[in-house]
Amino acid sequence: MTTDRPAASLQSRPTAEDAPSARNGNRRTSLASRAWTALVWGTMLFFLLNVVLLIATVAVNSLATRWFGTLLPQGFTLHWYAQAWGDFQLASVLWVTVEVVGAVVLLSVALGVPAAYALARVQFRGKRFAMLVFLLPLMVPPVTYGIPMATAMYRIGLAGTLGGVILANLVPALPFVILVMTPFIEQIDPALESAARIFGANTWRYFRYVLLPLLVPGMLAAGLLVLVRTIGMFELTFFTAGPATQTLVVALYYAVFSTGVRAPQSIDAMAMIYMAITLVWVLIALQFVSPTQIVSRVKEQRR
Repeated sequence: MTTDRPAASLQSRPTAEDAPSARNGNRRTSLASRAWTALVWGTMLFFLLNVVLLIATVAVNSLATRWFGTLLPQGFTLHWYAQAWGDFQLASVLWVTVEVVGAVVLLSVALGVPAAYALARVQFRGKRFAMLVFLLPLMVPPVTYGIPMATAMYRIGLAGTLGGVILANLVPALPFVILVMTPFIEQIDPALESAARIFGANTWRYFRYVLLPLLVPGMLAAGLLVLVRTIGMFELTFFTAGPATQTLVVALYYAVFSTGVRAPQSIDAMAMIYMAITLVWVLIALQFVSPTQIVSRVKEQRR
């Protein structure tokens, strides 16, 4: 038995002939990994480069006096921005956009947070089905339910009004809030409510001093998602908006496809105004909350 163990150990050790094959295998794996990394980064850079060049083309054309067949325009001017502001009545369009976005964000958060709290805390039969019903507007294309909804609004006289546009945009915004807030509320320890009750806190005091500070990061993140989505929501707004209730994205669509001769620089100037306003709102919102840090903030506050 003593002579078999050294023999077995010698047989299990790699020989000198196996070392080159092992090195070749590691080298092939390393080359494949490097090639895959280079392919991924190359694809990302190619995509980003196309996006940057597209935006740069629109931005330069919105400032160009004339630009035909040359690398750069013959001159630069801000005339097209002033013309777009007057021709497309951007002052009233921007005010309508602010009203619609603000109302949708406030209503979706006010209605979505209690619904998400109930879904996160209460166990009842058919809970998964109820969650599915809430999330249907996110899974179904807006055109699918947008046309019947717009038809019903026109019949009752709600379409073309500011309330109709807000209600139409609230349909996909409310599920967004529920989708974000339900897992967020599940991260909050239910024992906090029991502790608050033990120390004599009623429902309002528990909500004001315990639950609300923990919900604020999630509410801000949900509001950020709703804000960005509502600014870019075209289908539902297009179906239900009237001449005086167009948001900026719908007004931009009419500017591109409406009849008559319009300078392309003026339309590009309007597009740049739309992009700049969207970026400003998003950057302001990101100063208050980072959606990727929701769970970490809950854990920090629980500690």
